[in-house]
Amino acid sequence: MKKIVLLLTLSSATFGMAQSNLNDILAAGLNDAERFTTAWMAPVTEAGVYSISNGWYNSADAKPLGGFEISIIGNITGFKNKDDKKSFTLNTADYENLTFVDGSTSKEVATALGDIEGVDVAINALVQGQPVSATFELPSGLSSEDLNFVPSGYIQASVGLIKGTEVKARFLPKINTDDVKIGLYGFGVQHDFTKHLPADKLLPVAISAVIGYTNLSGEYDFTNTDVINGENQRIDAKFSSWNFSAVVSTRLPVINFYGGLNYITGKADTNILGRYEIETVAQPIVYNDPFNISNKVSGVSGNIGTKLKLGFFRLNADYNIAEFSTFTFGINFGFR
Repeated sequence: MKKIVLLLTLSSATFGMAQSNLNDILAAGLNDAERFTTAWMAPVTEAGVYSISNGWYNSADAKPLGGFEISIIGNITGFKNKDDKKSFTLNTADYENLTFVDGSTSKEVATALGDIEGVDVAINALVQGQPVSATFELPSGLSSEDLNFVPSGYIQASVGLIKGTEVKARFLPKINTDDVKIGLYGFGVQHDFTKHLPADKLLPVAISAVIGYTNLSGEYDFTNTDVINGENQRIDAKFSSWNFSAVVSTRLPVINFYGGLNYITGKADTNILGRYEIETVAQPIVYNDPFNISNKVSGVSGNIGTKLKLGFFRLNADYNIAEFSTFTFGINFGFR
């Protein structure tokens, strides 16, 4: 259950590496560990930012004063054909202590989205004055588990104000267990410019601007897994994004079509926290709060979708074309 929850939010690949490979990666020294983990995680954090940035609108026609809509929104951000995001080139010249067991100096290895397996590396060096000798396999990614998408989901509410303005809020009910903490929140505003025109009610289309901010945070405490000696061992991840959109839609009674041009900018921060004792042939190497990784994301996207309105009940779906394209679907309940 915990793995499913993590996949639905921050992607289980991040946490899978923590349990199965963190001891090996840290044995190479902090510089090598941070360099490798940054390259390995960059595509999955980028996909995560794009995933949470969607779903801010299903129409350009802003709700009138007192109108509201409550939505359950899901996003599926795919990467099945993104081969350039599934691997990166590891050049041993860029690392202090990592070498390939087969003697290669450069090789394509998996990212957190990839499926390259069986790549063995070795460490034979002094790390913080301690001799380290180890051989291990580099981690693969989600594709090796037959997963080709990064999902996200949340509840969103929209309320109409005066003069074509609509405010929005989204959240994911907070999950807090012994070792997993996850939460999401966001807020947005939409303004319908056609509401200012004299013939507003006669126009067949509406044109709006939408701005939305989303923040997703999660913490995974794996101290009790005994993967690495130490205490208070955890991964803390935070995703944030802004979405600036220009939207147009039809204004028909039952079924409508909408589309938008969006600019997305965001950031993903992942912190490896706690105390870690890496076993060596002599004394253990101790790290406290080893490192943090930051990845900035920005890009333009465009989407097209449709919305079916049956009184109080509505359905919508759209496809967003971007660096990481996303299919968004919503179940909505609204008034006016």
